[in-house]
Amino acid sequence: MPVQIIVGAQWGDEGKGKIVDHLSEKVDIVARYQGGANAGHTVVLPPLKGGSEREFVLHLIPSGIFHPRVKCVIGNGVVIDPKALLEEITMLRSAGIDIRGRLFISHNAHLIMPYHKKLDSIREQGEQKIGTTGRGIGPSYIDKYMRTGIRVVDLLDRDVLCKKLKFNIEEKNELLRKVYNAEELDLDAIINEYQEFDKEIDEYVTDTARYLSEALRKGKKILAEGAQGALLDVDHGTYPFVTSSNPTSGGACTGLGIPPTSVTDVLGVVKAYSTRVGNGPFPTELNDEMGERLRSIGGEYGATTGRPRRCGWLDLVSLRHSIMVNGISRIAITKLDVLDDFDEIQVCTAYLVDGKPIDHFFTDVQTLERVKPVYKTYRGWKTPTSGVRSYRNLPRRARKYLEALQRSLKVKISMVSVGARRDQTLIVR
Repeated sequence: MPVQIIVGAQWGDEGKGKIVDHLSEKVDIVARYQGGANAGHTVVLPPLKGGSEREFVLHLIPSGIFHPRVKCVIGNGVVIDPKALLEEITMLRSAGIDIRGRLFISHNAHLIMPYHKKLDSIREQGEQKIGTTGRGIGPSYIDKYMRTGIRVVDLLDRDVLCKKLKFNIEEKNELLRKVYNAEELDLDAIINEYQEFDKEIDEYVTDTARYLSEALRKGKKILAEGAQGALLDVDHGTYPFVTSSNPTSGGACTGLGIPPTSVTDVLGVVKAYSTRVGNGPFPTELNDEMGERLRSIGGEYGATTGRPRRCGWLDLVSLRHSIMVNGISRIAITKLDVLDDFDEIQVCTAYLVDGKPIDHFFTDVQTLERVKPVYKTYRGWKTPTSGVRSYRNLPRRARKYLEALQRSLKVKISMVSVGARRDQTLIVR
C-alpha cells in the first residue's frame, strides 16, 4: 500500500510544487493534507505549440492536476477558502486543463468564512502580529478545534448551515463590535454566498478518506502533498511563529484519513540555501548585500502574497531536526542554480549558545534567537548549471557541495533541481 509523503524540510517555499509535479507522472493520486490558501505551489509547464512557458500558482488544488491521468484530493485537514478554490478551478479550466472526474474534495474539510479573514487581518495589524498571510487560516483552525467550525458537508442543508452560522456570526460580530470597533457581518448574505459556492463544488465533494482507502486496497500509488514547511509546524516548529496545522509527515495521516502503516517513503524538499517569510527567529539570515543577492537571483518573493522572503545560508542544524521529526529518508535539493555565481558558499553546521557549541535545533524562540551559527565554507563552482541535464555533468565543486550535505545529514539526495522547468530536474542514481 504505497503512500509517499512530500514535506518541506525548512520554513516553506522550498519548491514542493515542482517536485510534486515531477513525481506525479508515476503515481495515481496526489492528495493535499493540510493548510489553506496561504500556501502557493508554483509549477512551470512546457509551452504549447508556438507559445511560451506557462506558469501556474496553486493554493489548494494539488500540484498533480497537470498530469491528465492523475486524480487529485483535497483532504479533510485542509481549510478551504471558497473564493480561492473557485478562482483556481476557473484558472485551470481556462488553460484547457480538465478537472472533471479528477478532483475530489473532502466533505469533512473546514471552510474559511468571511469573519475568519476579517479577524486574521485585524490581528496582523496589531502589536502581536506573527507575520501570517491574513487569509483566515488560523481563525478557521481555531473554530475547528473549538468544534464550532463550518464544514463542506454543512452546506448541504440550509437549516443546519443557518443554525451553525447564526451562533458563529453573533459571537464574531460581538467581538468585532466591542473589541475591534469593526463593521459587523450579515448572516443572510453569507448563507446565500456559501450555498452558491456549494452548487459550484458539489460534483467534486466526496468522502475522501473512504476514496483513498479503496485506492490503497486496489494498490494505487498515492503522493501526499504538504504545504508550508516542517519548521512552521504548530507542534514541531518555531512556535508561536508557525502555521496553524501540521505540515510534518504525521499530518498526512490525520489530514487524509490514511493509516501510518500505508506510508512507505518520506521525501524532504530542501532549498540549496534558506529562506523564511514572516516573523520569527532565523539563525542564518543575511541582512546584508549577500542576503539581497540571494533574494534577487532566486526571485525570493512569496507566491501567495508577493512579500520579499528573508534569505540566508543553508542551516544543517534545523534540517537534522526536520529529518528526525518527519522520518525523511531522502531529499530533493532545489534552486542549486541560484548559487552558480557565488565565489564562496557557507553552510551552518552547528550553533553556539553562550559560547558553547550545540548541534541540535531549538524550537523555543527565546533560545533560537540567541544562537550564533557556526559556518563551514565551500568554494563556489562559478559555472552555470541551469543547462545541465544529468547529475554527473554538474560542476565538480557543485557535486562536492551536495555530497558534503548528504554526508552531514545522513540521508540520500535523490533529486537536484537547477531551474523551474520540468526538464531542469536531475535524478541522482
